[in-house]
Amino acid sequence: MDPMETLISIALFLPPFLFALCFHEFAHGFVAKMRGDNTAEMMGRLTMNPLPHIDWIGTIGLPVLMIVTHVPFLFGWAKPVPVNPRNLKDAKNDMFWVALAGPMSNILLFIVGLFVFGLMVHVIEVPFNSPLYSMMRIFLMLNVVLAFFNLIPLHPLDGGKILARFLPYHWNRWLEDYQNHLQIGLMVLIISGLFRYIAYPLILIVESSWQFVISLGGL
Repeated sequence: MDPMETLISIALFLPPFLFALCFHEFAHGFVAKMRGDNTAEMMGRLTMNPLPHIDWIGTIGLPVLMIVTHVPFLFGWAKPVPVNPRNLKDAKNDMFWVALAGPMSNILLFIVGLFVFGLMVHVIEVPFNSPLYSMMRIFLMLNVVLAFFNLIPLHPLDGGKILARFLPYHWNRWLEDYQNHLQIGLMVLIISGLFRYIAYPLILIVESSWQFVISLGGL
């Protein structure tokens, strides 16, 4: 990949990535506010402005580095939205819903994105080789992968907080105490590209979805 192709790849990846991450974090903060905690709003995090959500390493640095070094599976994160469980009406149950809001927001974006993709293909007739078409495909893939990844039942991922609703206290405590060790294993899977094979069924789902939308034009 020459420098120009690398810059194009970065330009196609970052806008949908930022939007998906911002919407994910906004969803956490919004549900927390609905359940009684306005910490995110007070700290300026209940917004779709990407700047308050950006972690310069996880949101920009690592994804760009992975594109430049041709890592087969891209990965990154935003700054977590702050939530104070003490302000929630029912801390254990409400944290479940606050955590679930993130992955569900990405699934919602995927569904809405498929509809927009259909309009692009059949109404606006965006060419298949256009940057907008490529960016939309990246957007669809990113949202499904982000939803799945965040549902992995490990702390500090959303899945860990979702699972905590159903685990005995000492089991959940063990997962929290050893989260650093578990995260190292997860990072090895991602950086090595092995996570791509674990997520392969998701890739098939997304590819089948957009192929189905494309095929609607022949009906």
